[in-house]
Amino acid sequence: MKLPNILTALRIAFIPLIVAVFYLPIENNLYIASGIFALAAWTDWLDGFLARRLNQSTPFGAFLDPVADKLMVSVALGLLIDAHASVWMTLPALIIIGREIVISALREWMAELGKRGSIAVSMIGKAKTSLQMLSIFVLLSQEPGTDIALVGMVLLYGAVILTIWSMVQYLKAAWPDLKSGM
Repeated sequence: MKLPNILTALRIAFIPLIVAVFYLPIENNLYIASGIFALAAWTDWLDGFLARRLNQSTPFGAFLDPVADKLMVSVALGLLIDAHASVWMTLPALIIIGREIVISALREWMAELGKRGSIAVSMIGKAKTSLQMLSIFVLLSQEPGTDIALVGMVLLYGAVILTIWSMVQYLKAAWPDLKSGM
């Protein structure tokens, strides 16, 4: 197994650890869970960097990497929905999760048409992911209602704007194929 794929598998293995630590009745559990999330997010960047640098991209890695990202983000957002128990957290979390499902399905469909490259990851998509990861990191580390949690919420809403923007871009790029398939 190539190193980038090992890092991706490690990111998936971190997910239950993040959940367990988040709910553990220990001191600093939120900081520890947030730190594990940050480490997992860093492996996302590192595996992509290494795959390109070492020319170790594989079809399996291309499949598993976005799955790992979506699992990690969705589970973390689920934790935050539970912790905040507020429409202000639930709505942006559901928008982000919904977008991920739509774009994953779109990519799969476009791949079946042999046109996956027409909806490749954009810079807005990368910025969206970075802002999502940062906002989740901040929010996981804080009890709801703190000033720092408010900063995390502002970052999350910024991520939602980029989430919607990138989804619109992907849908526009795929629109001719979507339209002809209707």
